[in-house]
Amino acid sequence: MQVTAAVVRETGGAFGIETLELDAPRDGEVLVKIASSGICHTDMHARDRYQPVPLPAVFGHEGGGVVAAVGATVTKLKPGDAVVLCYPSCGRCDYCARRDWTYCTEGRRLKHGGARADGSTTLRRVGPGGAEVVHGNFFQQSSFATYALATERNAVKVRADAPRHLLGPFGCGINTGAGTVFNVLKPAPGSAFAVFGAGSVGLAALMAARIAGCDPIVAVDVRANRLALARELGASHTIDATAEDPVARLKAITGRGVAAAIEASAVPAAFRQAVESLAPRGTCCLVGSARPGTDVAFDMPTLQQGRIVRGIIQGDSEPDVFLPALVDHFMAGRFPIDRLVTFYDFADINRAVADAVAGTTIKAVLRMPS
Repeated sequence: MQVTAAVVRETGGAFGIETLELDAPRDGEVLVKIASSGICHTDMHARDRYQPVPLPAVFGHEGGGVVAAVGATVTKLKPGDAVVLCYPSCGRCDYCARRDWTYCTEGRRLKHGGARADGSTTLRRVGPGGAEVVHGNFFQQSSFATYALATERNAVKVRADAPRHLLGPFGCGINTGAGTVFNVLKPAPGSAFAVFGAGSVGLAALMAARIAGCDPIVAVDVRANRLALARELGASHTIDATAEDPVARLKAITGRGVAAAIEASAVPAAFRQAVESLAPRGTCCLVGSARPGTDVAFDMPTLQQGRIVRGIIQGDSEPDVFLPALVDHFMAGRFPIDRLVTFYDFADINRAVADAVAGTTIKAVLRMPS
């Protein structure tokens, strides 16, 4: 079938809107009519070849929409179902056997290989000279397109009354921030919480901390507009890291430091501050997506007081359970991710990407033509 997709043809290049041919779904695959797709910095890392994907390619890994068709062996979804597309996993490795799907041994290849799990490609540009392969299957979806092929494993059914245009962001950044709080940190009510970086991932974590009953809740950032929004979404305190020392201020607010901190900025100095802000036995989770080669240093005695530092992928979530629950929180008014979103027409993808990279928008979301 013909689809309209945003294609990158050279490292760091612009997104060009092209007409491509997309395969019909095979066994275990789901064809989704994309209503919206969030833009994530991981898309930019891949475009710029920090996480190499063969080019030309179609990116996008926060797709949401409606199932248009399913392969013969698909059982959990049917045409017409509202779905969020999330991260892929193989379902066979030892991590998947332990339900640690976010750490699947095949995860990197499934995300960045530009092909199905069996190595076959799904997108082509057909012209007078014949068919040109365009690499898709980014995160087993490539949702910067009007239709996407996903797998049954990474397509999650959600409630039918959820707004289609807001489903996309739930699949990655929102899942990562909220999942880190609910699935990993599991803070006790009344415990002190801080997030370093008030972008979409950090603000999702902040809203989850509010639902969990954390107090105080502190947001650290360098942009006044993001700190203002953090206060509106539940932060009891905000810290402008350009104007004061976040560690000293957090110790003044809490007395001994926070029980839980999230580093969502991917800035090494902020990561160190997040760790140094912990109370003894506190935990800091790294969720910020840094490019390879980014180093950070800690004072070793800081960790000796029982402090824990760990990395998180995709919020350690079980998608079929966690994503519908997040959508339920949104529909109940407890998790207003719409406050983070700026919508762009699909044709304006390059402006949306530029705004996302510049930080002038918190969560850029592409609306696909109906």
